[in-house]
Amino acid sequence: MDKKLFITEKPSVAGEFAKVIGDELKRHDGYMEGSGTIVTWCFGHLVTMCYPEAYDEKYKRWRLDTLPFLPENYLYEVINSGSSKKQFQTVKKLLNRSDVAVIYVCTDSGREGEYIYRLVRQMAGVSGKDERRVWINSQTEEEIQRGIREAKPLSDYDNLSDAAYLRAKEDYLMGINFSRLLTLKYGNAVAAFLRKKHCVISVGRVMTCVLGMVAKREREIRNFKKTPFFKVIAVIDGEDAPECEWRAVEGSRYFNSPLLYKENGFLKEEDAKALQALMSGKDAVVEAISRRQEKKNAPLLFNLAELQNECTKLFKIAPDQTLSIIQELYEKKLVTYPRTDARVLSSAIAREIIKNIRGLGSVDMFSPVVQEITDKGLYKNISKSRYVNDKQITDHYAIIPTGSTQALKGLKPLHRNIYEVIARRFLAIFLPEAKYRKAALTIMIDGERFFASEKYLIDPGYLKVMDYSFTEKKQQKGASVLEGYRKGMKVPVREITIKQGETTPPKRYTTGSMILAMENAGKLIEDETLREQIQGSGIGTSATRAEILDKLIRIGYLNKNNKNQVLTPSLLGEMVYYVVGRSIGSMLNPELTAGWERGLSYVSDGKITEEEYMEKLSDYIIKWTNRVMDMHNSYELRQYFQYASQFY
Repeated sequence: MDKKLFITEKPSVAGEFAKVIGDELKRHDGYMEGSGTIVTWCFGHLVTMCYPEAYDEKYKRWRLDTLPFLPENYLYEVINSGSSKKQFQTVKKLLNRSDVAVIYVCTDSGREGEYIYRLVRQMAGVSGKDERRVWINSQTEEEIQRGIREAKPLSDYDNLSDAAYLRAKEDYLMGINFSRLLTLKYGNAVAAFLRKKHCVISVGRVMTCVLGMVAKREREIRNFKKTPFFKVIAVIDGEDAPECEWRAVEGSRYFNSPLLYKENGFLKEEDAKALQALMSGKDAVVEAISRRQEKKNAPLLFNLAELQNECTKLFKIAPDQTLSIIQELYEKKLVTYPRTDARVLSSAIAREIIKNIRGLGSVDMFSPVVQEITDKGLYKNISKSRYVNDKQITDHYAIIPTGSTQALKGLKPLHRNIYEVIARRFLAIFLPEAKYRKAALTIMIDGERFFASEKYLIDPGYLKVMDYSFTEKKQQKGASVLEGYRKGMKVPVREITIKQGETTPPKRYTTGSMILAMENAGKLIEDETLREQIQGSGIGTSATRAEILDKLIRIGYLNKNNKNQVLTPSLLGEMVYYVVGRSIGSMLNPELTAGWERGLSYVSDGKITEEEYMEKLSDYIIKWTNRVMDMHNSYELRQYFQYASQFY
């Protein structure tokens, strides 16, 4: 009798599939089997790329005359650990069993999951089988059943597989060639300066770019010069009266004056005092008062980068810890697939979203909002909103609650809090916008204009679901003090004061803000709308960014403050930054690094071929290897090392 074989990425996922499949599966060593079904699993990667010496013994020793290393055919091997090697042999036998007619590929639904199976398949020599790809967004019973039912031929994912192989080859080639090249050229100079016997310079397509972002920011902070400035403020007489800030707008005696820092401040205190003296003792007249209503929509849903950044801010935890927790929530069927770049829902899930909403009704903190959403039918038009867009989804839609809440009771406090963050963001998209009243006042004193503005909430809308149980409730501002003013009114001025301020240096990256900057091609964009416009131009992927940061910290290139998650370069890290900058400077360019990632997306989408991508990659490695070999800049680098060392 022909059998169906299901292969998953992890044993725990295999267990979930086994529950759904049924078939009285009996456990064996490395797999489960029933009358018509077999379920087996990998331990993540079972196969990896071989080290260069597997191609030729001459590559074992690092030498310039063996570079660039660009093999025509790539070699792979089974990971040589007891459990991996043993499980591979089990999986290989099952994949090639004569009674296995259909193979359901159930590794994680993404580029890395595709790569894990394709390597196993390649090494196991699978051929002539009906292979089908199961693509799911959560591990709920319904979603697993749907994934199996709608499984597509594995060949439909060949472009994704090509991109996965290319990503691995790219990291492999850049890491091997450029790490060896820069170590051989500059490793002794770095080691001598640090008084070490030897030093390996580790280089990577993404990690070197990230190191550069942190080191560059540190230099900007060091070179920053504070600029003091002095503002002139008019305080109107009366209880809770507003402070009005002077600005040198058109019509002012100081318009475009060189005495100004900006239009609202002077460079020197004496100039501010001169205006203060001129204004003192004079009444003001209301020149203009405007009032308008402002609406604010709920933010888009979480993708992994946004959630990692939010958790760093709320809980001061590193992105890799956030990912680990969300992965647990996913495996407990509480949330959908975590490694996603999308911040919207698909039209297909939008049609069935009521299931996810109703499931949250069993949680006390969410039940009133769930009741409102369901009673008023607020979910019915979600497919026409900005929160649903099939064009903005590649592999998976945004991270949302599945609606299953059975595993909530056993969660640790931090896990529960992160689940709450995801659930509140999800429920918010079904509620009306928050409404604000905004008032702006302009007063005139002796030909000079002073400005004040106030904003206060008149209808919370979606904000009523955004008060976290683990934080203090925010006090919303009451009615505006500007409401009582009318155009032409004369108002007494209590005093004219001077407030000193100073410019502030750029902020250091935190682990969370770095993840966000990596997603946006090196730009730390706070504005959500602008972030959406640049989407798809990221450095690394949602699945790898936290791991890259962790590696930079582990190898001693970056330091992380565990209390606030702030990142700074180490002396070694800054020295490597200068080595790369004065040799293969393009590796520090976020836009270029993002371009490589975008190229992989083009391969996935079938816009360019694997051969076209490999040709560009090979040309890049050959060009920069040859250039660096001809460089003689060790003395110049020592000056940069000396500069950096004074700060450590």
